[in-house]
Amino acid sequence: MSFEVTGKLIAKFETQQVSDKFKKREFVIELAEEINGNIYTNFAKMQLVQAKCDIIDRFKEGDQVKVSFNIKGNKWERDGKVNYITNLDAWRIEAASATQGSNQSSAPVYNNNGGGNNGSTNNFSGTPNYNPSPETIDDLPF
Repeated sequence: MSFEVTGKLIAKFETQQVSDKFKKREFVIELAEEINGNIYTNFAKMQLVQAKCDIIDRFKEGDQVKVSFNIKGNKWERDGKVNYITNLDAWRIEAASATQGSNQSSAPVYNNNGGGNNGSTNNFSGTPNYNPSPETIDDLPF
């Protein structure tokens, strides 16, 4: 399942060679959301892996970006204790102005592009923002 979020690029870090077969590069985006007249700011640290590590290079800190990502999680056990880790694995980054047209809103746009309708909305802003893929659009008149 993939997700999209739009926010301001706050920081980007150097690529880390974790092992001889795995490398990653982390970055942070700022997400500001208005709820009941109050602005709440969150910072999401995301990562790029392997050949995707260099796609952040064309953006500078302060740019508004739209990030497509997957949620990945792992479980491991050490000394009899179970631990969990969750990563936000980015796979595409675009300039937000190119994807939003003239909409210059500073609030993030969350969108679950997982497809299908399971009765729940997985967008985090509380407003319907479902964008069906062409395969799921029903254009029949009945």
